[in-house]
Amino acid sequence: MPAMDETSPRLRRVNAGPVRPDGHYVVYWMTMQRRLAWNFGLDRAIAWARGLGKPLVVFETLVSTYPWACTRFHQFILDGMLDHRAALADGPARYYGFVERKPGEMLAAFAALARDAAIVVTDDYPTFVAPGILARAAAQVEVAVEAVDGNGLLPLNATDRAFPTAHGFRRFLQKEFLKGIEMPQAQPFAGGLPGGLAAFRSELGLDGAPISAKVAPVADMPGGSVAGAERLYRFVADGLPRYLEDRLDLDHPANSGLSPYLHFGHVGAHQVVASLGEPWRLNPKPIGAREGYWGMSAPAEAFLDQVVTWRELGFNGCAHLPRYDEWESLPGWARASLEAHMGDPRPERYSFDELDGARTADPLWNAAQRELVHGGRMHNYLRMLWGKKVLEWSSSPQEALATLIELNNRYAIDGRDPNSTSGIFWCFGRYDRAWGPERAIFGKIRYMTSAQAARKLTLKGYLARWGAPRS
Repeated sequence: MPAMDETSPRLRRVNAGPVRPDGHYVVYWMTMQRRLAWNFGLDRAIAWARGLGKPLVVFETLVSTYPWACTRFHQFILDGMLDHRAALADGPARYYGFVERKPGEMLAAFAALARDAAIVVTDDYPTFVAPGILARAAAQVEVAVEAVDGNGLLPLNATDRAFPTAHGFRRFLQKEFLKGIEMPQAQPFAGGLPGGLAAFRSELGLDGAPISAKVAPVADMPGGSVAGAERLYRFVADGLPRYLEDRLDLDHPANSGLSPYLHFGHVGAHQVVASLGEPWRLNPKPIGAREGYWGMSAPAEAFLDQVVTWRELGFNGCAHLPRYDEWESLPGWARASLEAHMGDPRPERYSFDELDGARTADPLWNAAQRELVHGGRMHNYLRMLWGKKVLEWSSSPQEALATLIELNNRYAIDGRDPNSTSGIFWCFGRYDRAWGPERAIFGKIRYMTSAQAARKLTLKGYLARWGAPRS
């Protein structure tokens, strides 16, 4: 019946409720993989609908009670919900979008919908508020609830440990991929679905949502799977050929800009790999090298190392590293080295408000912070520098870590993501090695300066845009 094997590492039963063949419909509760293609959870729900001969309801929700909830993130998600409502207006499935305006309202709507369902299929996501919401929702209903891992090319349950280095994880990935890479459907609705279900009313807007308006949407970065697919197309056509030579050119960037769309599930990892337009010729002797495994062009191989290896390494740590977003999760050598230098004099000390307001003596750092605050993003290289400088300017490494997490999660559209979090922790030694010579404040942690960054990056246009305070 359902296409996915019951023993698949991507599949998990969340409760003990039964599948009810007499239910009125199958529900796909869309929470983290917010797209209508390249989506294992949607594929599973469609297979159930066809097997049971039931209509499918795509129930996409937006809760209001998550930390750092604001109009920036809400609007980005809402853009995608509007895409889905339009795509399914006369389509093979019924769309029911729900924007929570009172705490607990969404769980009540879920329970009401599940009351007449044959089965509920939803997204499995390992962190932030998602696990708690899913557990509470599944516990209050009497129908079967399945969760499907659609986070990356590799199922999270393919391994039971956290990898300490990118090289070790890359080698593991390469061996696993040789067994075959399972692909979700690019056109999951082809062939149609059972009908006969009345339309749902979806009130999609931000009016009345109890969220902060202090962090505004980014005008030139709409959310949604339509915008995400367009950005992916533009990157493959223009950025990918220049990826090796121009990815450090902030005036004419060749980076993909896909991280926000991957974070909110508007674009999927399988979709990205398939869109590169090059055949895979996997190296049968994986050795963990960054190049020469996929059998693609050099720019494509370099890009895949970022979007596959480093992104999925973040998910691996999130799933298997206890307290992955806390100080104690750092490698022992890194904590010991940083703690040994806690008493070192700092060249500058800045308060949280000064950092938040980009009021430091470092023009490049200030520009990066302003881009984060007003643009909701930051170039990967600058984000590393941004983190290292806060470590240098804080009274303790623990204070620096807390500051970076707060700033990143408050403003970055891709904040709160396992990959975003692992990038911050990299600044403190995770996935890195001890470096010499040992330095004040940093100890054995890799050292970076704004002068080094300025020599590597093309910055004239970037500083012209972000280098002065914005009104």
